[in-house]
Amino acid sequence: MCGIAGWIDGERYLPDQQTVLDNMSKTLQRRGPDDSGQYLEPNACLLHRRLAVVDPENGRQPMIAQAGNETYALVYNGELYNTDELRSQLEHIGCTFQTHSDTEVLLNAYAMWGKNCLSKLNGIFAFAVWEKNSRRLFAARDRMGVKPFYYYEYPDGLIFGSEIKALLANPLVEPVVDEDGLNQIFLLGPGAIPGKAVYRGMKELAPGYCMTFTPENGVHLHRWWKLLAREHTEDEKTSIEHVRALLTDSIRRQLVSDVPLCTLLSGGLDSSIISAVAAEEYRKQGRQLTTYSVDYVDNAKYFQRNRFQPAPDSEYVGEMADAIGSHHQNVILDNAAQADALLDAVRARDYPGMADIDSSLLLFCREIKKDFTVGLSGECADEFEHIG
Repeated sequence: MCGIAGWIDGERYLPDQQTVLDNMSKTLQRRGPDDSGQYLEPNACLLHRRLAVVDPENGRQPMIAQAGNETYALVYNGELYNTDELRSQLEHIGCTFQTHSDTEVLLNAYAMWGKNCLSKLNGIFAFAVWEKNSRRLFAARDRMGVKPFYYYEYPDGLIFGSEIKALLANPLVEPVVDEDGLNQIFLLGPGAIPGKAVYRGMKELAPGYCMTFTPENGVHLHRWWKLLAREHTEDEKTSIEHVRALLTDSIRRQLVSDVPLCTLLSGGLDSSIISAVAAEEYRKQGRQLTTYSVDYVDNAKYFQRNRFQPAPDSEYVGEMADAIGSHHQNVILDNAAQADALLDAVRARDYPGMADIDSSLLLFCREIKKDFTVGLSGECADEFEHIG
């Protein structure tokens, strides 16, 4: 999880705004504690905060490339799962690489193919590319909107960032929640309307969308991907084999990491599948997977069985950890700690969310972070299966 931000202004001399730029960058420090970077010219600035996962020494951003008569500067938050395939395609058409980071692959992909590169990307991402000579910003977000991207447009200018707080650090963005924003918080929260933000004038780049911006012509949006419904023609056996192959391939690709990786294990179907596949892949490499679960003080004492949860998660977690042979860690949280973390959880989300669920997840991840940088979980699997 990295953080990106930027400011394009056709009138202001941005080197005079270094204090504002520093403040914008500082708001994203928790997203990227390993490194920070800045690309600055008179009317454009790109900011990056890095959490190093792949090629820690050589994937620093913003990353710059020359292609033809254009200079490209990239800030990127995400991960590509088909980096090797894309690198091979780009090398075949003459590109050379100095690192094995996916950042360099993405930068060259955009330089060679423009926005057409998006359909070739297998991964989660939000990125922005400044084309120096064309004075144009291009930004894009992944298909399902896993990585966030907010922006604020004003005459001759654009401010963007991974989090709302990065935009609010710029005095041009007023921290005003209007009626539409309040409706979204109280009626839809913690859900959100794609493309909308709760602050006046602020927008979200919707999932599957890209945009261009120039000071002269403003923002132009383009939908580069959408989910299509198709008739399902496979029989049950073929469907099982197909889903198994897709799921296994997806998990294998997400195990690529130059930093410690674990999985979250609740004992439910989704996290159990991910942990089982990951454990098998690690076993082939002579390694043992570490899994994590969360529980609460006195949960066993006060737990009440029901049709939706006939037994505590811990029973299923223990069975699963034994079955896959993982090194399992159980994190125990108490009510006082959850209450104390509520404000931090709101700060992390930038607006109200799911109270104790958010604070417990925050505390859980803090414990995991002591030993691991990457954790795979089954979050949102139910939603995707329902959509499908």
